[in-house]
Amino acid sequence: MSTAILTGQPAPGSSLEGDLRSLGFEVRVATDAADAETLLAAVPAEERVAVVDARFVGHVHALRLGLTDPRFDAAAIPGAVTARPAARPALTRALRTASDDASNGSVVVGILADRIAEVLDSDLHRPELGELVAEVPRDPQARNEARQAVSLVDDEAIRLRTAVKSRDGFFTTYCISPYSRYIARWCARRGLTPNQVTTASLLTALIAAGCAATGTRAGFVAAGLLLLFSFVLDCTDGQLARYSLQYSTLGAWLDATFDRAKEYAYYAGLALGAARGGDDVWALALGAMVLQTCRHVVDFSFNEANHDAAANTSPTAALSDKLDSVGWTVWVRRMIVLPIGERWAMIAVLTAFTTPRITFYALLIGCAFAATYTTAGRVLRSLTRKAQRTDRAAQALADLTDSGPFAEFLARPARGVRIGGPAVMALVAGALVVGASWLAPYGSWWPVLGAAAYVLLSPVALRRPLKGALDWLVPPLFRAAEYGTVLVLAAKADVNGALPAAFGLVAAVAYHHYDTVYRIRGNAGAPPHWLVRAIGGHEGRTLLVTVLAALLAATDFKLALTALAVAVALVVLVESIRFWVTAHKLGAPAVHDEGEPA
Repeated sequence: MSTAILTGQPAPGSSLEGDLRSLGFEVRVATDAADAETLLAAVPAEERVAVVDARFVGHVHALRLGLTDPRFDAAAIPGAVTARPAARPALTRALRTASDDASNGSVVVGILADRIAEVLDSDLHRPELGELVAEVPRDPQARNEARQAVSLVDDEAIRLRTAVKSRDGFFTTYCISPYSRYIARWCARRGLTPNQVTTASLLTALIAAGCAATGTRAGFVAAGLLLLFSFVLDCTDGQLARYSLQYSTLGAWLDATFDRAKEYAYYAGLALGAARGGDDVWALALGAMVLQTCRHVVDFSFNEANHDAAANTSPTAALSDKLDSVGWTVWVRRMIVLPIGERWAMIAVLTAFTTPRITFYALLIGCAFAATYTTAGRVLRSLTRKAQRTDRAAQALADLTDSGPFAEFLARPARGVRIGGPAVMALVAGALVVGASWLAPYGSWWPVLGAAAYVLLSPVALRRPLKGALDWLVPPLFRAAEYGTVLVLAAKADVNGALPAAFGLVAAVAYHHYDTVYRIRGNAGAPPHWLVRAIGGHEGRTLLVTVLAALLAATDFKLALTALAVAVALVVLVESIRFWVTAHKLGAPAVHDEGEPA
């Protein structure tokens, strides 16, 4: 329960108390500043509390934005200020200061909320209200004018409009959001939570994958339709979170994690369906997952390296900003990177009307073009900008490399070695192990030698802080090397079941890498060191897979990949779920992803 403390003289006919109760506040009335301080002290420490001027006139949604957003510890709008438990001490000190001012005549109780907000200013979130009204009129005429302004603006229409993500893809913006926002409102009015909608989206996608796995035309058509409906629900959960301000750390993690699980499970369903028809496309399915995951790691690494960098400008970025001023180029540039809306729409349509092989070919070509376009643009930006990266960014990149015990052991002696830049060394290391796996026959020891060289070069990520212009490329290059090695060796084994086992292993490892990203994004730090060591790090897993391929017969190699996939999945899933559930229960800061569509 939350508590709102009303201060000052109430206005005749005001609906403020009812509005606050509709937002979940228990209302208390303070006769003066000292009484407000007493009432604040009586509110349990674990509850949200708000101080509101009793003369407030404004939209209910303005109060909602100012007083109920769980992402901010303290927030204010004109005439109202609120604090979550973490900011209660600051609010208490500010109220005491305002109370002292009131007692010596420098402020009256009627503007107590605004005085508190002034004291809290540096640690205060002030939401953008736009057309919404939030005022504290000082006389009857001003009050009547404010009430007329409220009646002229439909806050429900604004609430629906702002429920849609401000930056999204063309397909989502024009084909989904015009009606999914109303589904979000329908869910809100029935008490459904974003997490429940997220779970429904996952279940729908899994059913779609099951339909695709039947291998029949009817199954493929049903799979395409269900995949699109799953995406509608995927948009709805975020819109519901914005509409009702139901943000949470757990919700953001579920939304991001389930998106990956839905897409990759659908790839597996398509591969199973193709196999029923006599067409083996597991290599294409695994290649699509590898390419898509590496694309995401490029996005994550670049953003982490640059979002808090100083002097972070470049001619390339300036050109991009200029192009954004030309309306049609914005949509073209968003579409050609094949974001989740366009990608899922393409997959759904091709599933319904073509074959899994054609679907994967189109997906691979589209994602390869998008990856080339985005990576080339970011490389150009990095080479032309004079960014000064922070220690936090360098640590985030080091965590994203997922370096294990071999890299740590070799890092100290490697510090004195003068070699090329980290990105160049990561590229060379990856090319050695993937190239050796590609060129040598199954069972050869050449891939093991390539992996040994990969291990020896892996400390490049730990030799010095990753603050160079292109150091953000190190994590995606390591991802491509590890995943690519597994893909090539499984394909070389040429035995039924090897590629599905490899798909499972890469999926388990990719989950760990995505989980690392979401923790860093949520300011929760990287996964614990013991977890990274337990699953070997990228260099340890790569070496292990090449040794298994050299020692074991193809059938045994398939079983070994399956066992390794199960072991990695169990360890990372148990630790990850425990971490996020615990963080949610302990009241971790709520987050919500408003970034570029994945």
